[in-house]
Formats: sequence, C-alpha cells, structure tokens
Amino acid sequence: MAYEAVENIDPRDRPGAAVEERMLGTFASEDEAIEVARSARRRFAESGRADYAWWLVRAPGEMLARWIADSGSEKEFVLDLRSGELIEY
Repeated sequence: MAYEAVENIDPRDRPGAAVEERMLGTFASEDEAIEVARSARRRFAESGRADYAWWLVRAPGEMLARWIADSGSEKEFVLDLRSGELIEY
C-alpha cells in the first residue's frame, strides 16, 4: 500500500481565498509519509507564517486521513475508523 503526505495552507491575508493543497509525495510506508509531513510542519513553524496550515497522511484517493496535525498545536492525531473519532497520536 502507498501513502500520500499532503500540506494544506489557508492564507489568512486573503480572506475567502481557496486553501492551497500541496502534495508532499507518495511513500511506500506510512511512517515515511508521516516523517515527511512532520518535516514540512517544522519548516512551516520556523518560517513564522501567520497562515493556518495542516498536514495529513492518507492512502491515495481516500477521503479519510490516517494521520493529521495542524499549525495551531503540537498535537498529532489518527482517526479511529471504527468510531470516526480523532485520537491523539
């Protein structure tokens, strides 16, 4: 199975603008995709941007994220597919 790492940025200086989605890559392992997303998150934090951003890891074509984090906190989450609830990673 392959996994995608995706970065989404909601530009605060352009109200109503579309969220910018950027594919960070497709990876053979979920762990590798998560590490790439974490690296992108660190770079975003170091940049000092005021925009809101979030990162996720999913299987290609899936609408459910297997891992998610955002620029508003240090927490990371996974989705419990049985209950539909986010659980802290």
